[in-house]
Amino acid sequence: MIEYQKKKNMKFNFQNNIALAIVAFTVQVSVAQKRDGNIGSEEVTVTKSYSPTISDANKIKEIPSLEDDGNAKKETIKYSIFSFPVASTFAPLKGKAEGVDKTEQAHLYDNYATLGIGNFGTINAELFVNKELNNNDYVGGMFRHLSSQGGIKNTPFDTDYYDTAIDLTYGANYDNMSMNLDLGYKNQSYNWYGLPQDFGSSLSDADRNNVINTIDPQHGYNTFSLGSRFSFKEGFLNQASLKYSHFSDNYGSSENRFIAQPTIEFEVKEELVKTKLIVDYVGGTFENDYNKTNTEAIQYGYTNIGVQPSFIMLKDDWTLDLGAGLFYSIDGENSRGTLFVYPQVTASLNVVGDLMIFYAGAEGSLEQNSYEQFVDGNPFLSPTIGDRNAANFIKPTDKQFDIYAGLKGKLANNVSYNIKASYLNEKNKALYKSSDYNELITNESYAYGNAFQVVYDNVKTLSFTGNVKANFTENIAFGLTGTFNSFKNSFEQEAWNLPTVKVESNLDVNITPKWFVGAQVFYVGERMDNLQNVTSSATELGSYFDVNAHLGYKHSDRLTGFLKSNNITNNGYQKWLNYPVQGFQIVLGANYKFDF
Repeated sequence: MIEYQKKKNMKFNFQNNIALAIVAFTVQVSVAQKRDGNIGSEEVTVTKSYSPTISDANKIKEIPSLEDDGNAKKETIKYSIFSFPVASTFAPLKGKAEGVDKTEQAHLYDNYATLGIGNFGTINAELFVNKELNNNDYVGGMFRHLSSQGGIKNTPFDTDYYDTAIDLTYGANYDNMSMNLDLGYKNQSYNWYGLPQDFGSSLSDADRNNVINTIDPQHGYNTFSLGSRFSFKEGFLNQASLKYSHFSDNYGSSENRFIAQPTIEFEVKEELVKTKLIVDYVGGTFENDYNKTNTEAIQYGYTNIGVQPSFIMLKDDWTLDLGAGLFYSIDGENSRGTLFVYPQVTASLNVVGDLMIFYAGAEGSLEQNSYEQFVDGNPFLSPTIGDRNAANFIKPTDKQFDIYAGLKGKLANNVSYNIKASYLNEKNKALYKSSDYNELITNESYAYGNAFQVVYDNVKTLSFTGNVKANFTENIAFGLTGTFNSFKNSFEQEAWNLPTVKVESNLDVNITPKWFVGAQVFYVGERMDNLQNVTSSATELGSYFDVNAHLGYKHSDRLTGFLKSNNITNNGYQKWLNYPVQGFQIVLGANYKFDF
């Protein structure tokens, strides 16, 4: 049957070839006729018309008969090898693999130590150590110290400061869980050296000197913290964090804060629902009010309990995160509670892949304030927080909504951008403001216009922010960020100490594999403050530039030397009213990496 099909195909192929030849001949004749229309005439007699036929096909037997020649009996052939020795002097060379250039893998050290010494008696030291106990457990520690002997002119007080902290951690990583336990301690010391420029103008020189001699501007803070973090790969509890901190000063003020933040994840109709729970408690006491007229310690306490569920919807190029925030705040001292509801919705659209992404959102939250948090923002606070009447203490900020929209993406593979516009509405926003004062010799050391208080106001902020980051080459990186704000407040005369313009830029260059340089430029626009003595008037703090730079040399993969300079313009600008900063600063130091 197979042979029959082959023969049949061969006949059809042959007929096809004949047909193709006829068609080709016809075309050739047609072309020739077009070339020469007059080729003469000739009589042709057709004897018989062409009538192709298909020959009869004979069925091939399944077992074909064999010819005698091919069916003859095969003879048996025997092979044998006739060998004899041959002398040879050939000695093959040993093979040698071709060399391949390999990039040396940089060794990552577990520990490092940094020490820098500069003018104004500046000392900057850091030590980080880490030790693996086994395949899963490890311990670590971090020590940091920054101090300076001051050197700020035009003030009768010491201007030295120091900030020392130590943190210890224990961690473990398992297949289904990871955890950290943290223990920390921090000690800080500062001076209220910012007396008003016209301080003592109504006093005689002798009385002014007597008042100044009674002022002890030094004050300090201590912080003790204990925390833990957990992360789970299975189960509805995704992660959780716990933190307790105790904060105190040398004027009898103390504060306790406890924060618990578990995160739960579960599926509803194939959609992932993420719920963040928050329990945030802060409570403390101030031993005295501003004028020390109180008979009992001033106490405060707030507990904020929040639930923030959300789930993500993905469709084509859209990503939509729908959520809400529900908070209940308990004022422990006044035995009252308040319910807050906030939108927490974000969306993004890939307009042109990752080159242009549009994003927008409307978010709100209840933000807890604390004495420790205020000191981190301004270390020259009075230890009473409030003004003369002690009317303002610690209370949360109601961030009602933050509506924003922006574009982010890439201008090129190595250039990214982000532009954003937002409108923020906050109730009870905390503002730093200079404390009211007089020149009585019986005042406390912080009550001569040289300390700050916290006041609250309802503030609406219209903001525009732009950011560009570029890696021009592997050795050159550049960044620029600018923010422009417009504030509208309800009660205070101004939005105290909030700048309308902030610009920051940085440049880092690797000159050679061993040498590198960098620079940072900060610009802060004008701010307003109010220093009240006999009369009250708003005071403008001028804008300022702060230019910093650093130079480094990598002596080896372990040892790196550096030279840092701050405030290169030597501008004694005022970050806070009547608080000029140090002038040109320079620090020389080294960083050493090591393993145990």
